[in-house]
Amino acid sequence: MVAGAREEAACDLVGISLRTLQRWRCDGLEDRRKGSEKHTPRKLPPEVAEAVYKTANLERFADQTPEQVVATLAGEATYLASASTVYRVLRARNAVNRRQDSKTPVLSKHPEERVATAPNQVWTWDITWLTTEVKGIWFYAYVIMDIFDRSVVGWSIHDTEDGEHARELFERTCRDQRAKPTFVHSDNGAPMKASTLVNFLYANKILPTTNRPRVSNDNPFSESLFKTVKYRAGYPRTFTNLMAAMTWFARFVDWYNTKHLHSALAYLTPAQCRTGKAAEILERRNQTLAAAKADHPLRWGSRKAKVYATPAATVLHKRPAA
Repeated sequence: MVAGAREEAACDLVGISLRTLQRWRCDGLEDRRKGSEKHTPRKLPPEVAEAVYKTANLERFADQTPEQVVATLAGEATYLASASTVYRVLRARNAVNRRQDSKTPVLSKHPEERVATAPNQVWTWDITWLTTEVKGIWFYAYVIMDIFDRSVVGWSIHDTEDGEHARELFERTCRDQRAKPTFVHSDNGAPMKASTLVNFLYANKILPTTNRPRVSNDNPFSESLFKTVKYRAGYPRTFTNLMAAMTWFARFVDWYNTKHLHSALAYLTPAQCRTGKAAEILERRNQTLAAAKADHPLRWGSRKAKVYATPAATVLHKRPAA
């Protein structure tokens, strides 16, 4: 310094470090600390932001989005800001709201899990349409599935959708299975919510549950079954009459329950799981693979032999992992 004072002593006097003084000399006096006031050249001046806010709230723009507002003003040789800036200005003033008088939609919470650890605890059911030879006319297949072993436990086909048909099917299925499930799940169709069916379920201490509104995949087990129905080799493009539809569907159910090797059941049939034969079959499979690896270890290398196992429980509405 001119008077002979050292820079370090001068910095101590004003309360800054010597490194700060050196940085100011190299980079200037701009405050770069976190949270310090920054100069943003592109930032709208307060008066322009106020003009944007007032313009976007004009009555003639009441039913227009910011994109439409900007386009309309551009057609009038006026430009205030971009659509994203208009959104930003409105959002800063809590002015981005629904403009309809209708009720604000409410997000449905994830439904409760329904866990099946044995047969006849959780059933799902649905109705699928079967095409006839007459355009616009269908037959309707009512199908009940047990999610634990994927068995089709009850079905019927009618030429109408009706809650009375559903009640009769459930009454017959409970009688034939000699069991009543704890839960029955379905979508929100009219037959599913018909009072005649709901009253029967509650009278038998069966709790009915339904999909969330506009959530089509809340009943995945029945939807998957119906895909198997429609993609089954030999599925008719059309059915000539109700008896033909019932005959084909009866054969399908027999194949599905007794011959279809289900991937979710470790490639067992639903009937094998339902009748208690699964453990014996899986043990025989696993012993065969273990013996094959022992005879030909080079084929497996360091890999373990595949172990077939069925899940201990099946969960409807399983919550996603956190």
